[in-house]
Amino acid sequence: MPLESRHLLGLEGVPKKDIELILETAVGFREIIDRPIKKVPTLQGKTVVNLFFESSTRTRISFELAEKRLSADVLNFTASTSSLTKGETLKDTVRNIEAMKIDMVVMRHTAAGSPHYLTQLIDSYVINAGDGSHEHPTQALLDMYTIKEQMGKLDRLNVCIIGDISHSRVAMSNIFGLLTVGANVAVCGPATMIPRDLKKLGVTVFHNLDDAIQFSDVLNILRIQLERGAASNFPSLREYSRLYGISKEKLLRNKKDVLIMHPGPINRGVELASDIADGSSSVILQQVTNGVAVRMAVLYLIGTRN
Repeated sequence: MPLESRHLLGLEGVPKKDIELILETAVGFREIIDRPIKKVPTLQGKTVVNLFFESSTRTRISFELAEKRLSADVLNFTASTSSLTKGETLKDTVRNIEAMKIDMVVMRHTAAGSPHYLTQLIDSYVINAGDGSHEHPTQALLDMYTIKEQMGKLDRLNVCIIGDISHSRVAMSNIFGLLTVGANVAVCGPATMIPRDLKKLGVTVFHNLDDAIQFSDVLNILRIQLERGAASNFPSLREYSRLYGISKEKLLRNKKDVLIMHPGPINRGVELASDIADGSSSVILQQVTNGVAVRMAVLYLIGTRN
């Protein structure tokens, strides 16, 4: 059964059956990456280009590893060493790359909507690896996979996303995906960091962290994106940490045993205390491992749809 869409540009509007198909397919690939030999011939003969116009460690390595474990031919493009520095347009760059007969493009860009624009320029399949503050669909899918792995279900679970919701593509993809599969979704943070229209989507909004912890089975804690000016939305990092940072003391105060998640990289001591990040309730490293399996599933389902 193929995915409804030929690309993965975001999770807004993606049907529940497609999300469930990706998560179910990832289970098989998760088993493969625990084997001594982690490579399968699934995408042998296919060529994938990773177009990264923004710095990335986890996502880029995770996609590249997923592609190589599926036996695809992998090309990595970096904007700073490309003909873009000589004045070539994005359109000319990607059309020239596609003329070399590629099959799929994984794209990260600082501008929201860039992967959508790319689909108008080329015929290859496009996977969004994060576009501005818009969406990061594979991160949300690996988050959902990890929640289901740990909690046994997604339907009717209470999941709260804490932090810089306004600047977070991870938050928006999680909100769209989790609502689609039936989870109860909340966000928590300063009013300056939460979009006004979220309630219209069916999202509960908390500004008090204790209320958010009491609501939650899962806390998905976001990084304060200092590079996008997030620090201008609150008086100081110290105050943010005091009001919204997750610590052992705050969890004990609320007598809650919740699953702790974070997409990384972590600002330790700001949004998350080290003893919580490294504690028994944290699944942060499992998220990283599961990310490879989920991206293998996405690449497989899109790359073999013919």
